[in-house]
Amino acid sequence: MSIGLGLDVGGTKILGIGMSQSGERVAEVRVDSPHDRDDLLDALEAAVDGLLEVLGDVAREVVSVGVGFPGLVEVDAGVLHAVPNLPAAQGFTVRDDLLPRLVKLAANRGNQPLRLTLDNDATCAAAAELCFGAARSTREAVIVTVGTGIGGGLISGGKVLRGARGFAGEVGHAVIQIDGPPCGCGGRGCWEQFASGSGLARLARLEVAEGRLAAVLERAGSIEAVHGEHVLAAAREGDVEAAALFARVGRYLAVGLHNLAEIFDPDVILLSGGLVRAGDYLVGPTLEAYARYSRRAVGVGAVPVLVAELGDHSGAVGAAAIGLGLVG
Repeated sequence: MSIGLGLDVGGTKILGIGMSQSGERVAEVRVDSPHDRDDLLDALEAAVDGLLEVLGDVAREVVSVGVGFPGLVEVDAGVLHAVPNLPAAQGFTVRDDLLPRLVKLAANRGNQPLRLTLDNDATCAAAAELCFGAARSTREAVIVTVGTGIGGGLISGGKVLRGARGFAGEVGHAVIQIDGPPCGCGGRGCWEQFASGSGLARLARLEVAEGRLAAVLERAGSIEAVHGEHVLAAAREGDVEAAALFARVGRYLAVGLHNLAEIFDPDVILLSGGLVRAGDYLVGPTLEAYARYSRRAVGVGAVPVLVAELGDHSGAVGAAAIGLGLVG
């Protein structure tokens, strides 16, 4: 049995799993994501070492390490570009810097040399859903990860679509408002400024500044401290204004999903990511708006929007699957 390790690098944590070729998860670790590049290398190495420790004698079956990063990942060269939500990774030459550490780590443990693969985190999520999740019965799919920002993974012809440099799928930075609010990518008016966790927080702060969302302000303590979790907590306790803001974000999300349906004509669009855990506060209004706005919601050429199956593990599972060669 061959085992692949998959690391999903986020803004706050690194989730690592060990996975067999059949998709069985046999180990899991979580490590904080640091903000310094050397510390990030240390954290990645620690995650791999932790997985090997958990696996024990089975660690000798590990053949690969796959890593998924947010932002633009130059897959072949192993370099990270434009990583707005993880500043420590900007310009990170991952392959050159991390691989020697993994080689040494494997040698010290008596393991065989470990193959290293790198990809975008949403691309990894798409690979996971293709192999083991909601896209396994289709060859054409788009996965949209809605978290701090918005990422996208594209499946075409049963394979991951990466583009000329590995940068395909950056759907969160499609512009939906010319000269709109500034985005961490350096642009303005990006979709994720309206339909992500950071977009929800931005819109909530604007509402609070205009005298609304008192329940959210009470939880946050100040306008500057308002985040999406404060809006969700207020909505869950019945606050009408908080629920209305989620519905507004859902409408923005639906507009982007309509555009993706028109551009890619997939069999299905899958929603994943931390903000999707808001459940009916976000997903319900999104699907209602999609049905209302999009001609692709019903009839000939209909593109259903579904919630992905693998949840928070999709990025790590997909990174492991790519490392094992289970998806192209």
